[in-house]
Amino acid sequence: MPGVRVAAISAEPLDLDAHLRAVDDAHAGAVTTFVGRVRDHDPDAAAPVVALEYSAHPDAQTALQRIAEESVGSSGAVVAVSHRIGRLEVGDAAVVIAVAAAHRAEAFEVCRAIIETIKHDLPVWKRQVESDGTATWLGLGG
Repeated sequence: MPGVRVAAISAEPLDLDAHLRAVDDAHAGAVTTFVGRVRDHDPDAAAPVVALEYSAHPDAQTALQRIAEESVGSSGAVVAVSHRIGRLEVGDAAVVIAVAAAHRAEAFEVCRAIIETIKHDLPVWKRQVESDGTATWLGLGG
């Protein structure tokens, strides 16, 4: 059955395999995934990045559900998407998306639409912590 099977804001580590299981569908000939991880650098940072601290508006999960539903549209795709909150260390997954669809073009298109919309519209903010102690808040679209 097409649609959004998971749209979650979670303080727990994200599990790619759980997202893949959630989108398992006999109709799907293609499955795409995206994992957004905390990296050790930022072009605008003066020092190496050591962590990101994510916080979310209370309506963030509702917004994530809407983003996923709008991205699926009439494609027939199946989606599982989660965004983590709290303190994440370098290498931790901040966003996990799995999309299953009948064909690869739809799977890629829906997956890309979800992550691009998350970056611009999801009410989640991050505080970037650098090795020299500097911390910078980044908002929507950051």
